[in-house]
Amino acid sequence: MVFSVKKVKTPAEKQLFIRMPWKVYDKSSLWVPPLISERIKFLNPEVNPFFKKCEVDLFLVISESKEVVGRIALIINHVHNKKFSEKVGFFGMFETINNREVSDSLFGISTVWCREKNLNKLVGPISLSTNHECGLLVAGFDSSPVIGMPYNPPYYSDILDDLKFNKAKDLVSLKLEITQMPQYLELAMSRLNSRQRFTMRSIRLNRFDEEIDLIWDIYNDAWVDNWGFVPMSKEEFKYAASEMKRFIQPEYCFISEVGGEPAGFSITLPDINEILKTINGRIFPLGWAKFLLNKNNIKVYRVVALGVKKKYRRLGIDAALYYETYNRFLKNKIKWCDISWVLEDNKSMLSPMLRLGGTIYKRHRIYEKYLLT
Repeated sequence: MVFSVKKVKTPAEKQLFIRMPWKVYDKSSLWVPPLISERIKFLNPEVNPFFKKCEVDLFLVISESKEVVGRIALIINHVHNKKFSEKVGFFGMFETINNREVSDSLFGISTVWCREKNLNKLVGPISLSTNHECGLLVAGFDSSPVIGMPYNPPYYSDILDDLKFNKAKDLVSLKLEITQMPQYLELAMSRLNSRQRFTMRSIRLNRFDEEIDLIWDIYNDAWVDNWGFVPMSKEEFKYAASEMKRFIQPEYCFISEVGGEPAGFSITLPDINEILKTINGRIFPLGWAKFLLNKNNIKVYRVVALGVKKKYRRLGIDAALYYETYNRFLKNKIKWCDISWVLEDNKSMLSPMLRLGGTIYKRHRIYEKYLLT
């Protein structure tokens, strides 16, 4: 069979790009279809601020019968390359049927593209930056992904291994069974309350924009030393936050302040993937009604982000965030939560999660390959 590679140029071709995963996962009981309307906005340079400082090209592989059988996004993140003094190209949104000619075509065009752009390394999957979905699932195929985490067939890792990609970093997801408040955390919270070095509160939805400003300030400071981290502009951060606002639950999201200065935060989201599975990518005509009817019945949550500014990390704010979140889970009879993702070698984050009782149950991998020039 002959396959051809086509660069996405028209709105119709972008629609084909967005809908291609249904070709791969149509019979999967674990895959969660993305919202088509959200994907259209995400890939629109006039809507998504990410495109202001980055280059993104989308490619499709077409079969002789005119079916779309593969796709890939190729990205130059100029902010990343400037920060790390690199010439890296990223790939993301990678999907392919189980056919090596198709995957070879995708990574063939990726290599050509990188050489044309004077890039010497290809890294991914990152869709479209480490602030978005990233990593290839390599362990934990027995359960559906939680909100914001990617899923893929097991054969994807075989493709990258055969193409001589190497592991760059693993991202782990932890499962935490909610049983009873750990005694050590109770004691720690008692000491912290007596010292009164910081305040803690839930976020205020009626002042959402102001709250997002505070969280953005903490985020770029707390994550600055993490592997591969690229700071988000305030515009990017607000765009991402606006996508979460419709289903965020304030009682699970906290901001800590020291003397009125934002110092730490945590964001825990309901796993709306439980509902998205039933919508099959479409909010209209009935998808939105299903969402509204079922959003309060969700019993699984994902701890998406928890961070403290570097200068405040010895005050115990992180312990207070763990305590408050765990306490809300107990109060609302939540049985377990997902904590993801955490860099496999980030001991300062992994150690407290493991001490709480978390166990690693999924692993996503970011690959890299140096290109001959």
